Amino acid sequence: MKFTKMQGIGNDYVYVNCFEEQVENPGRVARLVSDRHFGIGSDGLILICPSEKADCRMWMFNEDGSEGAMCGNGIRCVGKYTYEHGIVSKTRITVETKGGIKTLDLQVQAGKVESVTVDMGVPELTSELPEPICVDGENLTFTGISVGNPHAVYYRDDVDSLDLEKIGPAFEHHERFPDRVNSEFIRIIDRKHMQMRVWERGSGETWACGTGATASAVASMMLGLVDDTVEVQLRGGCLEIFWDRESGHAFMTGPAVEVFHGEIDLV
Repeated sequence: MKFTKMQGIGNDYVYVNCFEEQVENPGRVARLVSDRHFGIGSDGLILICPSEKADCRMWMFNEDGSEGAMCGNGIRCVGKYTYEHGIVSKTRITVETKGGIKTLDLQVQAGKVESVTVDMGVPELTSELPEPICVDGENLTFTGISVGNPHAVYYRDDVDSLDLEKIGPAFEHHERFPDRVNSEFIRIIDRKHMQMRVWERGSGETWACGTGATASAVASMMLGLVDDTVEVQLRGGCLEIFWDRESGHAFMTGPAVEVFHGEIDLV
């Protein structure tokens, strides 16, 4: 199987061009390629497929082989790949995802996509604002937001010291979230800057999460904690999130990087 390794501020996936390749049992393949010791190493697998509704379809699988609905960092890399590999020739494209069709604006310099702005759609509040919850005996509050996939946003005075490997599973598998949930831990720096760490369902802690950054930013805007344009600082870099209150749409802007190409024997 031919593949391309790509990353968006450290959120890395293995990409396969399914305009040219076929992938059997993608859940198994995702587990194989994601292994950082015996595989390629990634947060999951993303297949770039033909679509009858959009310029292409993003079919994504988490590190544990479960199917994902949407990935903000991953979809920026899809935009870069499709443009630079000749699948599309325009700088505004549409991508079909399990979380709906997304519109991407590609910022191109010298034929290369340097950054991508994604219309993430209208975030949907899925909890009270905020809602109380008890996790492992600790009484907390969270704000639930769906951006094509579910998120729970928690505010902390310090996120650097959190042992997410220890506490993350209890948040992901809490009974309040029967389909599991992505959990974001947020520190408000000022009106224009936030810090975030994330525990993603099916992948554990990742260096970045575009949908999580969008959900956390919009939740913070709803609570009046930050301005309607904010920079979210993640372990792998920064994303800019803008919320257009009039339309309800949220927009995420960030880089996409192609790391290397290769071929792997799946037998």
